[in-house]
Amino acid sequence: MSFEDLLTWAPAGSREEALARQLNFERLPVHVAVIMDGNGRWAAQRHLPRVEGHRAGIDAVRDVVETSARIGIDVLTLYAFSVENWKRPPTEVSVLMGLLKRYLRLELENLLANDIKFQVIGRQDELPADVRHELDVGQARTSGNRGMRFNIALNYGGRAEIVEAARSAIEAGLRPSELDEQRFGDLLYTAGQPDPDLLIRTSGEMRVSNFLLWQIAYAEIWVTETLWPDFRARHLLEAILDYQKRDRRYGGITQPVVVGR
Repeated sequence: MSFEDLLTWAPAGSREEALARQLNFERLPVHVAVIMDGNGRWAAQRHLPRVEGHRAGIDAVRDVVETSARIGIDVLTLYAFSVENWKRPPTEVSVLMGLLKRYLRLELENLLANDIKFQVIGRQDELPADVRHELDVGQARTSGNRGMRFNIALNYGGRAEIVEAARSAIEAGLRPSELDEQRFGDLLYTAGQPDPDLLIRTSGEMRVSNFLLWQIAYAEIWVTETLWPDFRARHLLEAILDYQKRDRRYGGITQPVVVGR
């Protein structure tokens, strides 16, 4: 998207327009990862059941996906459901799975229209059959898209991913001398994708929650007190602008934020 196109999308005089005018399209993060947190607290503040927070969070997902695609982010990964989330009450888990199916059904045409490629990372085989069906349909129908890659981390755990990659290496008969960081990275769910440049966490929590542990080794982290259901395009733009002001050192000398695209 050009700068002029972005200004057309952002309402005149809005916070989004003001932020968009500061955006440097030559210094965008290639991969943005988001830990979506705060649905339960959002509901509690309104004296509503927790599941209402999850329902409200769908609007935030839609806004962030559309905004990321508009401004030219290559990869967006949202942390939707962890392997630990199965410990939640069965009713809450059921609602989460139902919301996921509903999102895919309602948004599939929008993903296709915007050339977005949908992909799931995590243990799909452990999900309910009806959920797997919707995921398979979404991934199959968008597989030919060449725009932004939209990953949903579902039944995902960073440690579990690393263990599975190690098992895959053993099963493939790789000798220790044959295994380096590049080869190991190719065994992860995100094989072939760039590592996240920017990790966003909502609700003010200062932890990574077992998310993309290998991949976020050098990611810039941006935390906001905003609860996920209230997160919108302006918050994403604020995160990217903050990212663009940082110097990325990678454990050594200062490196510019400019990345090859």
